[in-house]
Amino acid sequence: MPKIKLTKNELKKQKESLKRFTRYLPTLELKKQQLLVEVRDVQHKVRRIESEIKAMESNVEKWVAVFGEDVDIQDLFEIKEINTTTDNIAGIDVPIFNDVNIVVEKYDLMKYPLWVDFALELIKKIIKLKKEIEVLHEQQRILEGELRITIQRINLFDKIKIPESRENIKKIRVFLGNEETAAVVRGKISKSKLEKKKNIETNNVG
Repeated sequence: MPKIKLTKNELKKQKESLKRFTRYLPTLELKKQQLLVEVRDVQHKVRRIESEIKAMESNVEKWVAVFGEDVDIQDLFEIKEINTTTDNIAGIDVPIFNDVNIVVEKYDLMKYPLWVDFALELIKKIIKLKKEIEVLHEQQRILEGELRITIQRINLFDKIKIPESRENIKKIRVFLGNEETAAVVRGKISKSKLEKKKNIETNNVG
């Protein structure tokens, strides 16, 4: 704990600090709760989308198995760009997934089996969901980072700053109280000496 000045000005300063810390702490606690809710919400969305993707991929595999044709359709589409915006969640900016631009190349309908049309549409949906998960993971990373910082601040205020300010206030009050007591004692001694001196002078005159 750094050395403090045992003065009335320092006492005022410590009281103001304590007031500021105790006023800010509930705000941090509220932010912590909001961030925890948001992180859990993102995790829930990721799990839900992963289940959707698993079901869709299983569907594609069934089609391929039924028709038994080895067809590479990776060259039939291209991911152009991912569209995102920014939103403010619990006081911080996070990316929000909007859409992904997937371009399907023209292909010879006679060359490819009928199920390829269905597979391409399904793959586009799967890609879109996977890109959404990537953005959600980025959201989670940002939110968890802010959550760690918020918890650190709460611990700093609750476990260090507030107890430190209270201890400093107590120490200064004790010191000032002792100083005041000592001043009163000195005043009484001085007064007693003056009265004694006055009595001696009065007796000498008499």
